[in-house]
This record gives sequence, structure tokens and C-alpha cells, in this order.
Amino acid sequence: MRFGGFIFKKWNTPEEWAQAAKDAGYSAVYFPVDHTAPQSVIDGYKNAAAENDLVICEIGVWNNTLDRDAAKREANVTRAIHQLELADYVGANCCVNIAGSYSTQWDGPHKDNFTRRAFEEIVSTTQRIIDAVNPQKTAYSLEPMPWMYPDTADSYVELIKAIDRKGFVAHLDPVNIICSPQLYYKNGEVIEEWFRKLGTQIKSCHAKDIRLSGKLTVHLDECRPGLGELDYETYLRCMAKLDDRACMMLEHMTEEADYIEATKHIKALAKKLDIKL
Repeated sequence: MRFGGFIFKKWNTPEEWAQAAKDAGYSAVYFPVDHTAPQSVIDGYKNAAAENDLVICEIGVWNNTLDRDAAKREANVTRAIHQLELADYVGANCCVNIAGSYSTQWDGPHKDNFTRRAFEEIVSTTQRIIDAVNPQKTAYSLEPMPWMYPDTADSYVELIKAIDRKGFVAHLDPVNIICSPQLYYKNGEVIEEWFRKLGTQIKSCHAKDIRLSGKLTVHLDECRPGLGELDYETYLRCMAKLDDRACMMLEHMTEEADYIEATKHIKALAKKLDIKL
């Protein structure tokens, strides 16, 4: 498996970017530019990653392809197509987005997000994005969320069957699906279930942590890996069974020091379990 995260060190060239990733202890990277970058810049980062044995884990879209505004929805779908084209060109593990929401908040909760209509629109939109590109070196993926599909391993399996495209794979963020005290206290079992049901279809995973507080009603907050209760030993053991290009990627921290400490924590656990990152 591979391990990576965001790079805080400033760089001026793709070569400096690749070296900064290695200095941070990473063997995988987020691609640092989007599809609007000049071709020469895209090629520079693509080549620098290959020359330094860095797996380009994912290219993000991060917009709402179910936006209730038709013009915004179309623009978001178009961007997803272009980002998937970029991911295919550079050979990223996946191009990842959320499934979409009917909320005015692009990634927010809404009462209709778990309807059959939502499921069918996610399927048709995802098929449209994949069919527009027909990716050969990457695949499109949806990050699980607590208040939209896919929210469980079973709903992800159902989506994979319904979308029915080889260009669709699974992405996992365990923290996003721990949405109750019951799941919190058995999160290792939840992680095992996801890997058991999705297996090698998982190409990219996010690494953060979660902490339950005693404030009513229920407060579950993200935190740095090592400061919460996510069962990272189970998580690492499950990931180690995937292919060598599968990636665990740190995210959602704002300080370089947190990335450094998170890297130390995960690498120490991996060493204890005799898992190479």
C-alpha cells in the first residue's frame, strides 16, 4: 500500500514538489493542479511523480452534480468529466467526488438525499460522466458521506451494481460513515465490513480520526489521526490486503505540524504491524 497527504513545503518546479513529497515521508500524492492547468505543467507533474515512484492517488472534483439549479448542475458535471479526463491522462488511482445533495449546501444534508429518486439520479449522472471519458487508466469514485449515498457498504455495493461500469471504483473514508455512538464504538467492525464487501474495488482511502464528546445531543468531531478512536490497526491490516497501489491519504488538517504527527503515528502503527507504507 501507499501513503500520502498534502504538501506544505513551498516548491517552484515539479521536481521540487516530488522531493517535498518524499521528504514528508509520502509514497503517494494528490495531483497539485486541475484540468485548467497548461499541458506543459500537467506533464511536468505527471513525469515528476513517475520518476520518483510516487503514485498519483486521486484527483478531486468536489462539487454537487445533483445541484437543484440546472445550470450549476450542468457546469458541475462538465467539471467532473474534465477532471476524470485529467485523472486518466496522468494515471491516477481514481477521480473522486461526492454523489451530490439536494441541499443548498453543496455537500449538506437534505431529506430527499436517501430517496429512490436520488439513487437513480446518482446512477445516471455517474454513468454520464464515465461514458463521456471511457477511462482506461483510472476510474471515477464517490466518497461515502453520512447524509447521502453511499453511506453504508451495502449502499456502495448497490451503486456499483447499478452503475455497471468498469470505470467506477470504490473510495473509503471511515470517519465519514461513523455517524452514531453505536458505530463509533464498533468502528473496527465497520471498517472490516467495508473491506469485506468491497475488497479490491477500493482504490483510495482517506486518513483522519474521530472523537465522540459528552455534549448532547451527539457530537462527533474530526481530529488528527492518533487523537481519536478510529481503529487504525484494523484499518491498516485491511488496507495491506489490497494491491500495492492502493493509497491511504491524510486530509482535513490545516497545520503542517498535524500532518507530521499524523504521519509519525500511522507509520509507527504500520511498523508495529510489519506493514510497508
